[in-house]
Amino acid sequence: MLGLVLTAMLASCFAQDGSTAGAPEAPAPDPKATFFEHSQTSKWWFSGQANIVFQAHGDFYALYSGTNSLHNKAETATSRVLTFFSGYEFNPNTMAYLDVEEAGWGGISGALGLAGFTNLDVVRNPSIGTAPYIARLMMEQVVPLSKEKIEVERTALSLPTQVPVRRLEMRFGKFSLADFFDLNVGGTDSHYQFLNWVIGNNGAYDYAADTRGYTVGAIFDYEDRNWGLRFAETLMPKIANGPALDADVARARAENIELELRPKLLKNKDTTIRILNYVNHANMGDYEQAVTLYLDHVTPTPDVTVTRKQGTIKYGFGLNFEQKVSSDIWAFGRWGWNEGQHESFAYTEDNEGAELGAYAKGTRWHRSLDRAGVAFVSSGISKAHQQYLADGGLGFLLGDGGLTYGRETIEEAFYTTHIWRGAFFAFDLQHINDPGYNRVRGPVTVPGLRLHLEF
Repeated sequence: MLGLVLTAMLASCFAQDGSTAGAPEAPAPDPKATFFEHSQTSKWWFSGQANIVFQAHGDFYALYSGTNSLHNKAETATSRVLTFFSGYEFNPNTMAYLDVEEAGWGGISGALGLAGFTNLDVVRNPSIGTAPYIARLMMEQVVPLSKEKIEVERTALSLPTQVPVRRLEMRFGKFSLADFFDLNVGGTDSHYQFLNWVIGNNGAYDYAADTRGYTVGAIFDYEDRNWGLRFAETLMPKIANGPALDADVARARAENIELELRPKLLKNKDTTIRILNYVNHANMGDYEQAVTLYLDHVTPTPDVTVTRKQGTIKYGFGLNFEQKVSSDIWAFGRWGWNEGQHESFAYTEDNEGAELGAYAKGTRWHRSLDRAGVAFVSSGISKAHQQYLADGGLGFLLGDGGLTYGRETIEEAFYTTHIWRGAFFAFDLQHINDPGYNRVRGPVTVPGLRLHLEF
């Protein structure tokens, strides 16, 4: 079924433009994308979002299941995220941002059992509660390095409408690294686009974050006309997938560096290539050591938490591309790898993966705010990580009590339709082979519905 959906959507996306005889029609006015207008000149910015996702799956085959398995009996789940954005522009080069969120309900199987979990809005930590929290609190300083300026879109996270072509952008405070690193036109915004963790982000990018996906630190971003270079120094969580950040940067921290190239590979078609490297320092454990302790009968099962050591280093790389095919169609993809000996700590249990997809806006069928996309991703884990799970070890997401290893492969298709002003409705369909890298479980199909409100 999913294959038919993917084929139909791709055929629609890449269909040739039609033409009609006679004089050209006057262009229709752009539809409103928010319930309330947002000023392009006011020093203040206020906006909000509500995102509600419903997902379900039926029974699927499982030879065995464990503590952290995706449930193989039919289930449903609904999640919500409410966000209030605010910002203030002191002058054209100095801005401040404060965003407050509230998240609740949950995901299928409590967000366990998949490296590529099906809903980016879901946090796998029921102990943190549903009270509102500060998501972002940061200052932005733009240092002009040229007189020439370009027009840019004003958003809740970037208030300027004009910026120098050559500039240094600095941000300090609390933010999500995924707001500024590994961005992709086709797969970044789970409120309008794909929902899966390893399609919306690079699964092998174990980026520094607390349970909710935020960290504290500084970002330095140099931008020129055809390239950019950004660097971030941020805090790591005290424990894997933990809610508290470690403020002792001598022992725990993360360095992130990304080179962005914007070459003109095709005439009048934008190309972007991003090359990423990250290095995490934290109180991490070692999969090989955990297995050794188990085989030596020191622990009853492999337990990576007993091998944790302050100052342990984990590193990885990523490659990200987007290619404009026409005015409303893009091809995109990612590749990621991390060393896999040390435990997955902040994002998901993924040591290597590749992603490829297509993304389109609905202008071809006179629905300029509609969006559609299809994507395929294949993820894997290291030999040490495989052995740890096969011997019955638990990660913060995975643990079937055993493992018959196979790559976790996921196909996802979505269509987001604009209803009226700030109301958007989406249908999403995901098909997962070898959930949790286990060949004796699945496959499973997960349909979903999303309501997004933009204020």
